[in-house]
Amino acid sequence: MNLLRLRVWRLGVKSLLLHPLRSMLTVLGIFIGVASVVWLLAIGEGISLEAQRQIEELGATNIILRSVIPADDSVSTDAEFYVRYGIRRSDVAGLMEIPTVTNALKIRETMREAHYGSVTIASHLVACTPEYAEVMHLDIDLGRFISDVDVIQRGNVCVLAAGVARQFFPTENPLGKVIRIRELPYVVVGVMQPRAPSAGIGSSLAAQDFVNDIYIPLETFWQRIGDRVLFIQSGQRSGEEVQLSQITFQVQSTREVVPTADAIRRTMSKLHQEEDYAVVVPLELLEQARTTRLMFMVFMGLIAAVTLIVGGIGIMNIMLATVTERTREIGIRRALGAKQWDITQQFLVETVVLSAVGGVIGIGGGFTCPWMMDQLRHFLQRVMPEAMDNLPDAISNVSPQVVPWSIPLAFAISVFVGVIFGIYPAIRAARMDPIEALRRE
Repeated sequence: MNLLRLRVWRLGVKSLLLHPLRSMLTVLGIFIGVASVVWLLAIGEGISLEAQRQIEELGATNIILRSVIPADDSVSTDAEFYVRYGIRRSDVAGLMEIPTVTNALKIRETMREAHYGSVTIASHLVACTPEYAEVMHLDIDLGRFISDVDVIQRGNVCVLAAGVARQFFPTENPLGKVIRIRELPYVVVGVMQPRAPSAGIGSSLAAQDFVNDIYIPLETFWQRIGDRVLFIQSGQRSGEEVQLSQITFQVQSTREVVPTADAIRRTMSKLHQEEDYAVVVPLELLEQARTTRLMFMVFMGLIAAVTLIVGGIGIMNIMLATVTERTREIGIRRALGAKQWDITQQFLVETVVLSAVGGVIGIGGGFTCPWMMDQLRHFLQRVMPEAMDNLPDAISNVSPQVVPWSIPLAFAISVFVGVIFGIYPAIRAARMDPIEALRRE
């Protein structure tokens, strides 16, 4: 029995080798389908993981309260063009009364020009406390970060992001050097390691690339710069009056995140007449991202499945043509005693071989996805640099991740498609009248 089955497989392979170009083109259709399944799922997984990573960096046990300008422009403006909005220092006391809040990280940030010698850059000035580095996953490269003493004594010190340090001090040690921010001197006490950018979340949380950041003590900002910041662009004067840009609240466990966020919203609604703030909950965003990931994977899988179906139609087309060409062979085999099942089995073996070979090659092609994406990214960066720079980081920096379960799934679907689309030609061949088949030339 085993010898008979082996002979059927040998005959199937031999029949396919009689028409190598036709068989190769049929395999190519399955290869494209299987590779598409692996590629699309890998790209989707890479984009999803990058989005989840950026959300996770915000902290699963954190709640972020941001100052935002109300959409209805209901904020007050004085005669000097200063727009008043956002979180106030007086809000902190009421928010800290929420029992589940264990810590509150206060931040004030704005854009300011920074100078060293003849070099001037538009820096992102971040006034913070020592906890900021840990919460934002920042690592020291040289020196140290802002200390509690710096905050208490309102020290005129600063810490530079890696990008700022490269621009100001390309060849010299920045520690101990003095830079100026709007003519006010700050002594450099530390340099941070490069940090991957974080994506923006709607209008409530802006994207941050950490390249041009300069960190100073929060109390120093309030003393030297104050709440009012004036902007002059193209001769136009505008300004903002904001006491705190952001507060990051921390709780003990993820179970307390949602109730605490609700309590923060209720407290802020009592303290503010206008909704000049936004509450961002990374845990909720992470759960939404995971749900979106599943939907995205299903969508990408369906697109790839269509390609496999097209490959299956190609198998059916080729096998129907093969049945017509081999009509006399079928008649001779039936006349010599072959049963309908023998003929059906013979043609099914050929379709399975085609789909299996295409599936194996397609899986091999699927594993090249990360390498091919890198090459494509480098090519597009050379050809269309501006378009690539405008893409979201989650897409432009995506690193495809081959999903392990997509390999057996793609192969199983390819074989299944081959069998399904090979059944009709096989049955048609088996039901052929042997006498009529022998009459064919």
